[in-house]
Amino acid sequence: MTPVPLTTPDQTPAERRATIEAAPMPSSIPALLDAAADDCPEAVLWEFFDDRTEATYAEVARDSRRMGALLAAEGIWRGDRVAVMIPNLPEMPLAWLGLARIGAVMVPVNTRSSARELAYAVGNSGARLLLIHQDLAAILEDGDLDARVIIVGSPDWQRRFANARAEDCPAPALDPDTLVNIQYTSGTTGLPKGCLLTHRYWLTTGMVNAWRDGHRFRRILATTPFTYMDPQWLLLMAIYQRGTLVVGRKQSATRFSKWLSEHRIEFCLFPEAASKQPPAPHDAKNAVVRANIYGVRASAHAEIEARYGFRAREAFGMTEIGSGMYVPLEAEEMTGSGTCGLPSPFRETKIVDETGAEVGAGETGELLVRGPGIFLGYHQNPEATAASLRDGWFHTGDLFRKDAAGFHYIVGRKKDMIRRSGENIACREVEGVLRDMEEIEEVALVPVPDDMRGEEVKAFLTLQEGQQPDEALVARIVAYAEKRLAAFKVPRYFEFIDEMPRTTSFKVAKTELARARVDQRLGAFDRVDRVWR
Repeated sequence: MTPVPLTTPDQTPAERRATIEAAPMPSSIPALLDAAADDCPEAVLWEFFDDRTEATYAEVARDSRRMGALLAAEGIWRGDRVAVMIPNLPEMPLAWLGLARIGAVMVPVNTRSSARELAYAVGNSGARLLLIHQDLAAILEDGDLDARVIIVGSPDWQRRFANARAEDCPAPALDPDTLVNIQYTSGTTGLPKGCLLTHRYWLTTGMVNAWRDGHRFRRILATTPFTYMDPQWLLLMAIYQRGTLVVGRKQSATRFSKWLSEHRIEFCLFPEAASKQPPAPHDAKNAVVRANIYGVRASAHAEIEARYGFRAREAFGMTEIGSGMYVPLEAEEMTGSGTCGLPSPFRETKIVDETGAEVGAGETGELLVRGPGIFLGYHQNPEATAASLRDGWFHTGDLFRKDAAGFHYIVGRKKDMIRRSGENIACREVEGVLRDMEEIEEVALVPVPDDMRGEEVKAFLTLQEGQQPDEALVARIVAYAEKRLAAFKVPRYFEFIDEMPRTTSFKVAKTELARARVDQRLGAFDRVDRVWR
C-alpha cells in the first residue's frame, strides 16, 4: 500500500510546516515501524549493498522483536542502558529497534573508539551490557569493562539470534518521551557529553526530513556510520516515506557519485569532498531529488548542482536539537548564498547578544533554539545542562546572523576563534577559503599557544588523492591564502593527516585534534621558520 504523502510540492513552505506540525505523531519508534509493516510488508526497508543483503518491512519488524526478546532474556529491561559497537551491518539498526521495543536505551559507540573511549562511554552511561561486533572485539584485550559483553556475529550469537522468538519480545507501554538513546557528542571542550534523546526526538527529526519539501524519496542513501546520528534519522525518514534505506559500510568521496547512479538514490547527504573528485561520466546520471549539504562553500554550491544535476540544499542540525534549519527546495534564489535556511517545523530560533537581548536583522549573535523533541539534557552532567538549556532555549554556541526574510547564516563557533596579536580570527572563514583549493579535501584550524602573539594558527589538512604533503604544497597553500585573507589570518603551522576525526553528528572533532598533541607545533611545517617540527 502506498501512503498518501503528508505534504505536497505545490504547498508553500509555511503550509507544509503547518501540515507537519498538525500531523499525529506515532507513540514510539516501534509504532512507526509496525504501522509501515502493516501498510507494505513485502516492500524492502533496507539494503546493505556491500554485504548484498536486504530485508522487507515485515522482516525488520519481526527481527527487531527477536532482538528485543534476545536482549530481554539477557535481563535487559525498560530504562537499562546497552552500549552498541557495531559497524554498518543490519545488526546495528536491529539493536536500536529491538532496544526501543523493550523501552531500553542504546549507547552508540564509534567503531573507531579506543579502549579508553569505549570504557568511558560504558562507564559514564551506566551500560549493563555491551554488544560488540566480532571484527572489533580485539579492543576488549586492552581494558576491563564493568559490563557484560556479547560478541555479535560469532557462531554463538548467530545461534542465539536464530533461536530467539519474536513473540517473546516484551511490549511495555511506551510514549514519545521515553528515553531511547544516550548519544555522545564531543562538543568543543572537555569529555564527551551524553545527549538524552527520546522517541519524540527521533520521530520529529525523521518526520521533518521526510515531508518538509512535499516529495517522495523512495531510495535514501546512508553511508556514514550508524553510531552517528544521521543514519538513525535517515532510517526513520525512509519508514515515514515507506521507502528503502540503502546502506554502505563506509563513507567514500571517490565512490559517492557512482553510488548515486548505481543505486538509483533519490535523497542523500552529499559530502563536499565528493565534488572535489575528478569529473566522471556518471556524475549527472542519478535520480536525486534533493541532496542535503552542510557547510559547503558558497562558491561551490552552484557548481555542485550543475555538475550532478540535482538540487542541493543547506541545512543545520545538532545532536542536541535534531533538525534545526533548512533551505526549502523551491528557494532557488538562495543557491550560493551560504544560508542555513529557515527554522524547521517544530523549531523556533532567536539570535541574542551577550546580555541575552535579541539582535536585529543582519547583526551577529548566538543562536538559540527551542521546540518539542529536542534533547532532555546531558547525562549525569547537570552543570552543562544548566549552562546550555535555559528557559527551554538551547544555547548552541554558534554565532549566526539573520536577514530580513528570516534566512539564517552561520558566522562561526562562539568559541571557535583564534586570537592572534589582539586580532580575532574566525576559524570558519579561513577553513572555507582553504577548502576552495583543488588540492585540499578538508581543513580544520586550531590555536597554538605563542609567547609573542598569544596564539598562532595551525591548519590540519587532508588532501585529494595524489597530492604530496611537502613544503612545495605548503608554499602554494600560503600563496593562495595570502591573496584571499588578511595576512594575520594565514596559518603558520600545517599538519597533513589521512582522515579527520568526527563527532557523532559527523562534524570534524576539533577537540580530538587538539588533544592529539601536547605541543601542536610538533609534526607540523612551520612556514615562518621553514622547518618541519
